[in-house]
Amino acid sequence: MWYEEAVFYHIYPLGMLGAPKVNDYTTVEHRLRELDDWIGHIKEMGFNAIYIGPLFESVGHGYETTDYRKLDSRLGDNDDLKAFVKNCHDNGIRVIFDGVFNHTGRDFFAFRDLKANRENSRYRDWFCNVNFYGNNEYNDGFSYDNWGGYNLLVKLNQRNPEVKDYILDVVRFWVSEFDVDGIRLDAADVLDFDFMKSLRALADVVKPEFWLMGEVIHGDYSRWVNDSTLHSVTNYTLHKALYSGHNEHNYFEIAHTIKRLQDMTGGRGLNLYNFTDNHDVERIASKINNKAHLYPVHILEYTLPGVPSVYYGSEFAIEGRKEKYSDDSLRPRLRYEDYKDAIRDNEFTAFLSLLGKLRLGIKSLSYGDYREVSLTNRQYMYTRNTSEYTDIIAVNNDENASEVCGSGIRDGEYIEVLSGQTMTVNGGFVKLSIPACYGQIWVMKAEYDNRSVELPKIEKSETKAEPSDETAIKPCNCENTVSRENEINTGNAVNEAGILSAVSKYGLDDRYASIDPDAINNRSDYENMSIEELQVAILEKMAKNGPVNEQMIKTVMDNVYHDSLCNWVKSFR
Repeated sequence: MWYEEAVFYHIYPLGMLGAPKVNDYTTVEHRLRELDDWIGHIKEMGFNAIYIGPLFESVGHGYETTDYRKLDSRLGDNDDLKAFVKNCHDNGIRVIFDGVFNHTGRDFFAFRDLKANRENSRYRDWFCNVNFYGNNEYNDGFSYDNWGGYNLLVKLNQRNPEVKDYILDVVRFWVSEFDVDGIRLDAADVLDFDFMKSLRALADVVKPEFWLMGEVIHGDYSRWVNDSTLHSVTNYTLHKALYSGHNEHNYFEIAHTIKRLQDMTGGRGLNLYNFTDNHDVERIASKINNKAHLYPVHILEYTLPGVPSVYYGSEFAIEGRKEKYSDDSLRPRLRYEDYKDAIRDNEFTAFLSLLGKLRLGIKSLSYGDYREVSLTNRQYMYTRNTSEYTDIIAVNNDENASEVCGSGIRDGEYIEVLSGQTMTVNGGFVKLSIPACYGQIWVMKAEYDNRSVELPKIEKSETKAEPSDETAIKPCNCENTVSRENEINTGNAVNEAGILSAVSKYGLDDRYASIDPDAINNRSDYENMSIEELQVAILEKMAKNGPVNEQMIKTVMDNVYHDSLCNWVKSFR
């Protein structure tokens, strides 16, 4: 199935394209056409699928649907959406839409009829628990069930056969009109199960390999993911473990999460939709304490069981924190012109591109069984295994290089795809030296040579695996054996003016010679700062939390986007 090998790019179009917050329904603006510029970037990043939405006519943020058969006029018209999907398909990219079927907006035709005709409305049973003895803040003279306590979102009665048939017809329309490849079901954790079974029955016939993925926050995911309901759900459990496992230097949380997810179906696995952030949660770059942990976090996301996804803009490591009454900061306007060279200029963007292409080209990362090999709080090694090949993945959340070792590894020739090192495993034992806040992905050379996607050129160097005569190898205890040679000296070197400059403190180039870190520390007018001043301000914030190493400095220096740096420096508590 295509979705078993998918790498998703998630787009919230109303935000990314800068649509007005309120739809007046009077003007069609063809903003969706801007996405044509992004398709080349998406493909070059190694994404072969897009989840986009909400798309259809609504009054505000998109989840209060007014018309399920019409592209939101703030984004364009139906011809724009057809052209977008076709362009994606022509570039080998699948597309799934947001399906907001749990609730509608108050401008939906059936609810307008209910307001106009009250007890005599033929649509009164389309909505849940309509009570004509109640009232609400809109002074409708009746009350009804909603989603999340918001009367803006009117709960549909999915057990009503007319409602069910209406939505199934909408799905048929999306397939025939737009050639969509699947649906992400909004609020799937509160959808009626019989309704979801009807959707699955339709999915099995409406289009080959039509994919249903549901938004589920908590619970036993196997209730939703099975042969009669959905193909996949959002993996919020792993989402939480990925950032807190790094913030707390606790890989046991991540490994335990994977084991629990595997146990839900007796080890069969659920092929869940893995993500580090999305339009409802804070950006991963804002949630992790050490920005260098972006690297091991995404190595895990791309190599653990499941379908990886990246939320638009996070491939550039942009920031975004939730605000009290708004999610706007999570859904920013992005212009292609500002990021068109990022894959060449931004090391993290290039890193994600490599991971994406690796995921597409190395099939064992999609289909291989998972086996935990070695685990400590700060180091974690596991394998993905098929009948032919084994991949070895090891990550390190420590601020120092560390060793990790394990046994039971398939013998053979391996290549480490992030560095180009090679090794021969003989006797099933490996000892790896993992850089600080980083990881390694070792792929069997035979599988690497047969990969279906070309990877960037890498310089290969020979590394010998260390064999062992022991029959049972315990994980290496290396925490006290590695020096802190990568820590930056934050001593008292001063410049000619007697100022401890950023050049002296962090080893920066002469552009930073006039910047006094102490003075920067006392400023809060971030919007008025230069890019260089913002970078130093971020380093100062990091230094308060612990030693600043070379990788951390490089991560900051690679970010040359003023708005992103402003958001980043504000994210520190």
